[in-house]
Amino acid sequence: MGHSQADKAASHRRIVEITSARLRQDGLERPAIGELMREAGLTHGGFYRHFGSRGDLVDEAMVRALWDGARRIADEVGASRTGGGDPYAAMVAAYLSPEHRDDLASSCAVTTLGGDVARGSERTRAAYGNQVESYLRVLEGLLDDPVPAARRQRAVLTLAAMVGALTMARAVADPKLSGELLDRVGEALTEGAS
Repeated sequence: MGHSQADKAASHRRIVEITSARLRQDGLERPAIGELMREAGLTHGGFYRHFGSRGDLVDEAMVRALWDGARRIADEVGASRTGGGDPYAAMVAAYLSPEHRDDLASSCAVTTLGGDVARGSERTRAAYGNQVESYLRVLEGLLDDPVPAARRQRAVLTLAAMVGALTMARAVADPKLSGELLDRVGEALTEGAS
């Protein structure tokens, strides 16, 4: 019943990808190992060939979720630069879009998992902090203020406003209010910003 190293690596990636999406969608406490393994097409017993514990899987999946979010934003910024648009406005628009709000499984883990990460392991909290710093560096690079401290301040304000607006837009029951949160914050952030 030997699997090649490539098969094992592919299975490992699949488990992490599935868990990463499910954590963003369902939170840190769910789903169970057996459920994740079934979704990956593997047996519950095979779990320990890949991970020492559920905590190890959660840590790796959280890091993956954060990386996925960073890649998504980088793609948006890159596409805007290629198309001659304003990359800052493109980043804000993509982050505060109804599509990003509604697709929890592939959304930014900075918003979906913030509360869980605060109670997570040191590794997960460090990965979260690295992702926040990464977003801040991207934003600082997109702003034209000649004063570095002013760029940093605007980047912090922008990221905090986007994360807060998206979090609230997901939490409220009223679709009109949800849209208003995304639209008004997006407008405020992009008025004469870059």
